[in-house]
Amino acid sequence: MATSRILVADDDEAVLESVTWLLQENGYDVVPANGGAACLEQLEKKSPDLLLLDILMPDADGCQLLERIKGEERWRDLPVLMLSAQPPEEASVRSLGLGAADFIRKPYRPKELLARVQAQLRMGALLRSTRMALLRTEEALVRAQQDADSRRKLVDILHEVTGDLSVSELFQILVRRAARALGVSHCSVVLARPGDPQAVVVAAYENPGIQHLTVQLDRYPELKAALESGQPVLVEDLDTHPLYDGVRHVWGIEGIEVPIKSVIALPFSIDRGQYGVFLVRRRRDQERFSPADLEFAQAVVTAAVAVIQRAQMVESTMADNARLEQLAQTDPLTQLLNRRALTERINAEMERALRYDSTMALLMIDLDHFKQVNDTYGHLVGDDVLRDVAQLLHDTIRTSDIVARYGGEEFLVLLPETDDEGAESFAERIRAAVEGHGFASESLGTPLRLTASVGVAVFPAARIESVEDLFSRADAALYRAKADGRNCVRM
Repeated sequence: MATSRILVADDDEAVLESVTWLLQENGYDVVPANGGAACLEQLEKKSPDLLLLDILMPDADGCQLLERIKGEERWRDLPVLMLSAQPPEEASVRSLGLGAADFIRKPYRPKELLARVQAQLRMGALLRSTRMALLRTEEALVRAQQDADSRRKLVDILHEVTGDLSVSELFQILVRRAARALGVSHCSVVLARPGDPQAVVVAAYENPGIQHLTVQLDRYPELKAALESGQPVLVEDLDTHPLYDGVRHVWGIEGIEVPIKSVIALPFSIDRGQYGVFLVRRRRDQERFSPADLEFAQAVVTAAVAVIQRAQMVESTMADNARLEQLAQTDPLTQLLNRRALTERINAEMERALRYDSTMALLMIDLDHFKQVNDTYGHLVGDDVLRDVAQLLHDTIRTSDIVARYGGEEFLVLLPETDDEGAESFAERIRAAVEGHGFASESLGTPLRLTASVGVAVFPAARIESVEDLFSRADAALYRAKADGRNCVRM
């Protein structure tokens, strides 16, 4: 398998060197470019699979460069990952709106950067393969369909199903458009695995309300045959076809009158092990299906499957990105928000406090003598204690409050709509809750007793103009609490 080539454009030599080294160590072919001009030059020469582009460069604005790249046909599909130290609300919205695939804020975390690179390379490869499959399918279909009306119908179907729709929406559109193009009253998509006794109807033209109807495959021999053989099934006449010998006998016993005369069953498979059958049927008052109808229906399904695979890929990538975003904001040990995520929340809360003339508070909590826990009982017990503290804080705060891990044995609590008196009272409640709680009882058998020191900062206040100022004020208060003997609250 060919090594993916990644172009990295950044004017900061240290960042450029570190990103290049990280990607090379993980097996990628890296092309470094010091600035915007060098980036365009390397784009012409190297044809990368992915571009990592800095936003702020002396010789070029990264967003303007991105707009130029996306404006050229040859580079339009190149995934671009933006790197910037700008506030994410400003830089990410602008770059994503210009066609960037993702945004990473500096300083980056190596694992997060690699995960996002891998996700975009995977998505880019799948998009390219899907596009080529669609092009090949369209070319084959144009050659196969000499009738102008049939070509028009097919193009209509493909046009409707190539949008960014969910898989379930695509199934619904497929059965509706295919039924009209083939002139049939019954058209459905059925999902099942070879050997399964049951199948699930996920879309049906004749009954749009059907989405998850379970059917017994023994009652539908055309479905069973298509799944087991992996080959298309054409039944011109249900009354004479040997495939229905068994079920015709059952129909006779049960007095069932089947209105269907002719059937086409087309098996398909989709990524992630999903199998199904595209089923079209004609009534007794309609013409029987012919081999030409089978060919046309097969062409439609081939094109649709390629589009459905693309939709699945998009859904999967979106889910991956959501997980990556959660990872970037969550402390892995306690599952609380990390400092980065809380900082964004504090910024918003400070703006709101100023806008509406309200107050807010930040508590900085430090476990007293926590090093002794690790030294005496080991880091595994220490980790259990930190998880217990996280749960205790989560259970103590209000629904409007936010708790985060600051690092080590330090935690932060953001209290919106809280003044000096309220903040001090709440901090004392947390201090008392920690003192009265038994920690890590499952690990040790005997509950461990701890205390905590708490520093409180309230906003607005003199000389607090930024999040960093608020952190500094809370940290200074925490230092006083430590100096005053620990297990106390200071403001």
